[in-house]
Amino acid sequence: MPAVAATQALFTPLKVGDITFPSDLMAEYYAQRARGGAGLIVSDGVLITRQGVRRDFIQARTEFEAAPGIWNAEQVAGWKKVTDAIHTNGSFAYAQLWHLGRVSHPDAPQQKLAGVPVYAPGKFRFLPGQPGYVTPTVLEDPTIIIEQFKQAAINAKEAGFDGVELHGANGYLISQFMDSNSNKRTDKWGGSIENRTRFALESPQSFAIKLSPAGGYNDMGMPLEETSRHSDTSSPKSASSPLAYIVLVRYSPYLDAEYDGKKRATIHDILESYRSYITNPNTKLYLNADLQGDEAAKLIEEGKIDGGSFGKPALTHPDFAKRLKYGKPLDNVLNEALMLIGAGDDPAKWDEGFTDYPEAEYDASEI
Repeated sequence: MPAVAATQALFTPLKVGDITFPSDLMAEYYAQRARGGAGLIVSDGVLITRQGVRRDFIQARTEFEAAPGIWNAEQVAGWKKVTDAIHTNGSFAYAQLWHLGRVSHPDAPQQKLAGVPVYAPGKFRFLPGQPGYVTPTVLEDPTIIIEQFKQAAINAKEAGFDGVELHGANGYLISQFMDSNSNKRTDKWGGSIENRTRFALESPQSFAIKLSPAGGYNDMGMPLEETSRHSDTSSPKSASSPLAYIVLVRYSPYLDAEYDGKKRATIHDILESYRSYITNPNTKLYLNADLQGDEAAKLIEEGKIDGGSFGKPALTHPDFAKRLKYGKPLDNVLNEALMLIGAGDDPAKWDEGFTDYPEAEYDASEI
């Protein structure tokens, strides 16, 4: 059976950079999604240094301190198994490079082992919690972290990744530099829009980046007028050093945190507001956050985006792409509590909520 018409545009070949997409446990997880028809698989957030480990609270306040890294040879070898599994099953892989900055916590075990402070470009309001946020130490020389990003990109290439995506969204370190509410520096890394974007633009070349202009998550977000000027000013610089792609995270209630009794995000139409700033024909645009398959296909057909970026539905459906292609329902339920287990939990259950989601049933007449 041919692909369902409503989602056909999602399976048109797309060239990104120098690759073209046709329509142990982590290796199996990624292999499942490659077998399920994904064109490009972007990894979990991959920490570029031990310093950036976070403490996250979702549902039952599960500790999320077993995040993967890519700063040493053992990690590179581990990721090579993952990229081999992805390539063997016909997909491509980008590593999403990640540094949390002020979202880290000094009491996290890995943070203590790193032996350095929680860094950020400026200030962070104190928020009550368990254990609560702290005021970070100002990063005196941001080039130190930029070099860590560059080394992580080199490591990613050695590990077999086809490219890297900088996590510049959701209030992590790159986002913290770009946002005037978090970046209070008065040197060349702060103040003007040009200075605040310097950190991102001086990070690895020939890469992709994920951005969340609406803010909200991790106490981020600027007024709409400033957010718009930010894109207008920084786009010529990115055009001179073209990105492989940009992922724009549109407003999502899931990412809109509440502080002091108010929702934090600056709600506006992300695609309508920023599509025109992406002028380099070699830079592709993906849209992310609560995107539906038929919606993504329609936006592709209209020339508004080049591809769809899917998170949770791809996590909960190993055959996500095939389900879209053949009109199967997305009916698996996210098991978030088990998905976010830490290293101290029962290893016998590590596959639960991770690699145990069922595929849809297909018969020969459908495929």
